[in-house]
Amino acid sequence: MNNEELRSILKNEIINLVSIGNENNNSLKKSDNNPYVIMFVGVNGVGKTTTIGKLANILNKEGKKVIIGAADTFRAAAIEQLSSWANRVNVPIVKQKIGSDPASVVFDTIQSALSQKSDYVLIDTAGRLHNKVNLMNELLKIKNVCNKLIPNSPHELVLALDASTGQNALEQAKRFLDVIDVNYLALTKLDGTAKGGVVIGICDQLSIPIKYIGVGESIDDLQLFDKKQFVESLLVEK
Repeated sequence: MNNEELRSILKNEIINLVSIGNENNNSLKKSDNNPYVIMFVGVNGVGKTTTIGKLANILNKEGKKVIIGAADTFRAAAIEQLSSWANRVNVPIVKQKIGSDPASVVFDTIQSALSQKSDYVLIDTAGRLHNKVNLMNELLKIKNVCNKLIPNSPHELVLALDASTGQNALEQAKRFLDVIDVNYLALTKLDGTAKGGVVIGICDQLSIPIKYIGVGESIDDLQLFDKKQFVESLLVEK
């Protein structure tokens, strides 16, 4: 067996590993007339807010009406950062003062989206993990508000993970999965093939599809995860 055959076998094995749930995942199309709600969770500092800003930019460029909800009311810096992104990509944002009830922010955001006939609602949430009970109650309350106003929403509950943190990203994921049902992942800071291994590990251990990847610091450096493209870049010959 030569090197090319070995490479082909390895490529197929990795594609199989990262294919769990990722079969029909590379689309932002929505299926009905209601706003499509995407709720982001994840610890502070993983790039959650940046991912929301970049996704808002992509959707806005496609001519979609987007609204952002700043439901991380625990940190003033989070509201400020998200507001800065909203201004930068020219998308409206709903926010309240620091310490406000996050579910109230989400209620106002979705009500605005319904009245304005928005296409997409992007919701930021608090990332603290020090008190799992409070976090669980808060996130479930937000999820219930979404579902009450728009049945079966949030349509995507996305866990943002920092790909550069390796094993720590897996531990964070497991702790959030103890709290709430995540149906997609966003991997940030995946701007080097050396970090590709964590993608394989996450797919193998969590069985949750990766939908978004951040591959750089530019506003346009957010992509929909493409398993074949990922494996090709991972195995490119130096």
